Amino acid sequence: MRHFVNSTLLTFILILLAVGTIPDFCLAASSEVRLSKGQTVYVPAYSNVFTGPRKLPFQLATTLSIRNTDLSASFQITAIDYYDTGGKLVRRYLEKPQILGPLASSFVHIEEKDTSGGFGANFIVKWNSDRTMNSPIIECVMIGATGGQGISFVSPGQEIKE
Repeated sequence: MRHFVNSTLLTFILILLAVGTIPDFCLAASSEVRLSKGQTVYVPAYSNVFTGPRKLPFQLATTLSIRNTDLSASFQITAIDYYDTGGKLVRRYLEKPQILGPLASSFVHIEEKDTSGGFGANFIVKWNSDRTMNSPIIECVMIGATGGQGISFVSPGQEIKE
């Protein structure tokens, strides 16, 4: 089955190349270099997902990752705030701004047993720099395992304000 999916996708891409057009959804987001002096980024986070016909919650550990993609510039993280499904602030993760140097990373980890965020949880991350630089990669990695079943996925951040 996996071979079929991969060959079907490859055939689709080859047809698009032959026609001479590739829609934006086929191109990787990482192919575009985004420059900025600061942003507010919304990052979906899931403390659980629902499984089976009875919609049983499957608990997930969440790791917010903030990665400086610039080779020479630092930036300042000014806020990492965690909100629940209803949009209520659950927790602030920064007491004071944090400097993230070139190619450095920072993270926040929420344990699997912490269900305070719910299905619609999210982070709001704010950062700024004195100069224009490569925008960081800000994303959440969710992972969970129980009873021999495991799930993991990544949720990319979305700029909501520059």
